[in-house]
Amino acid sequence: MTSRTLTCQVTAVEDLTPDVLRVWLEGRAEAMAHAPGQYLELKLDDDTWVPFSIANAHAGDGRLELHIQHWPERENSAQLRHLVQTAEQLSLHLPGGDCVLDSEGTRPLLLVAAGTGFAQMKAIVEASLHEAPERPIELWWAARERRDLYLESLPQQWAAAHPAFRFHLVTERAPETPVVGDRIVAHRGRIDQALAETLADVSEHDVYLSGSPGMVYACVDVLASFGLVASRTFSDVFAYAPRDPLVPTLGSLKRGTGS
Repeated sequence: MTSRTLTCQVTAVEDLTPDVLRVWLEGRAEAMAHAPGQYLELKLDDDTWVPFSIANAHAGDGRLELHIQHWPERENSAQLRHLVQTAEQLSLHLPGGDCVLDSEGTRPLLLVAAGTGFAQMKAIVEASLHEAPERPIELWWAARERRDLYLESLPQQWAAAHPAFRFHLVTERAPETPVVGDRIVAHRGRIDQALAETLADVSEHDVYLSGSPGMVYACVDVLASFGLVASRTFSDVFAYAPRDPLVPTLGSLKRGTGS
């Protein structure tokens, strides 16, 4: 899909948490087309374009959803927050990224996200549930605290409505209230630890990961011992922070742990 630069309208801005905004954009339907899992770049100023995962699957209505995290320690974060809250129009470059759903695939999906990495997974889930609702999906979403899972009710709804969907929420602190619901499981600790303690074999899965390079590669290293297939593993991290080999061999993992 050829990338393009365009101007779109800001139609809604919503506080999902004190630190996460949901922004809705609208433009010509054909210009806003994208594959589930792709990202756009938002123009902050003449020299700065900031990437964001597109949080909704393309529906032909010209609408795009973004989840924007505010980082007080980052110099341009306040500028970006002010821009999306006050501007009527924004300049975009889209679509970008090769971490996209294989819509013709039938392998079970294992989706792993931290923080606003959920945005990318949301688009993939929406597309998969629409195209093949019987395709098994396991969504793992990690955050420091449960309140940081800013749209937790949405995967809960997916789990309630779709027997092939399972939701794992992972928090470093114990949830203040019980986690209930069919096909919903709560874990405490780091996401890579939770994966290591829960999974057994991922060799038949398509695996998608969204988060920091450290988080993504920690999860890849865990999943490698469970049969992770490099050619069926996808993340934007692999493009901007590559490593070789992408998936370590079992022997190298054992040497790395001193066993």
